[in-house]
Amino acid sequence: MRLAHTDLRSSTKRGTAMTHCRSTRLALAGLAAAAGLCLSACSSDDSTTPASAPSVPPIAPSATPASPSEIAKQKAATAYLGMWSDMAEAATTSDWQSPKLAQNATGEALQTISRSLYADHYNGLVTKGQPVNYPKPSSVEPLDNPTSVTITDCGDSTNWLKYRAENGQPANDGPSGRRQIEALVKKAVDGSWKVTTFAVHEVGSCTG
Repeated sequence: MRLAHTDLRSSTKRGTAMTHCRSTRLALAGLAAAAGLCLSACSSDDSTTPASAPSVPPIAPSATPASPSEIAKQKAATAYLGMWSDMAEAATTSDWQSPKLAQNATGEALQTISRSLYADHYNGLVTKGQPVNYPKPSSVEPLDNPTSVTITDCGDSTNWLKYRAENGQPANDGPSGRRQIEALVKKAVDGSWKVTTFAVHEVGSCTG
């Protein structure tokens, strides 16, 4: 009878342990899934040997790197926006000799900017505000190793206006608004990208 009583208590303990084991598995299942961990299965007997854990799932591959043409488009657009930012800064005093103008523009584009600022300086004009630009790379050449990117833009000069330097009064320099702009951005020998030419059309030429 003592043996039978002992077996009954052992059986009761094992049943309680199994119930506790199932509850533990349910409580930890969510945490294990969220953390990506593998929990050892609870044994239904008194053995302390853990069950073998499943293999860890492979790490997902990284995002596909940008293509040479996409990288060129990004750098060209950055240089294009930089050119307008440099120009707007120099235009506050009509400083046609600002060294910043050569940071993102070269060749004919740089000459065009310098001449425009010199004309404003000569006429006693300054420009306040900022232009708004929406550059869209339209072509890249060559695709495998780009050295030039053509950009189209619908620039907005509504809040970029000229004033008379002597008294701060608005200058009547024509209408402002959205206009079509085309630019060519090229890769220099040192690897930098700069605008080489650009053309600005009349107000109303761009509606996009």
